Amino acid sequence: MSFGAPNSEVFAAGQRRIHRYRLCALVILLLGLAGAGGWYWLGTRTADAADDPAMLGFNRAAERQMGVLYGKQGQLIEDLNDSLKRPGTQAVLIAVAAAVLAAGCFQFSRLLEFEAKVAAKSEGQDGKLE
Repeated sequence: MSFGAPNSEVFAAGQRRIHRYRLCALVILLLGLAGAGGWYWLGTRTADAADDPAMLGFNRAAERQMGVLYGKQGQLIEDLNDSLKRPGTQAVLIAVAAAVLAAGCFQFSRLLEFEAKVAAKSEGQDGKLE
């Protein structure tokens, strides 16, 4: 009888999809980490004028004016904006985004694997695919 042939083809196709999602997740994770490392390396190679000790206190008047006009929230947003311009923070954001995307692919492949196991289990009990 050839009842098992189509089901095994469907099972093999499902396994290929699972393997493909896991491979994509691994590629996304590796490229994201490599990109974050490259971005950090390139960003730290350039000289930053803000690190110069002669510039200490240069923007004190601007910070005071920001505090007077916008209060603590304005200073907080300005500090956040300044920290987002740093290459270390940008590299961490790239790595986190890659990790989230890779985790999504891994989770989706896990759901597909679970679905395939449930289908195989129900096929084994009933003798037919539901």
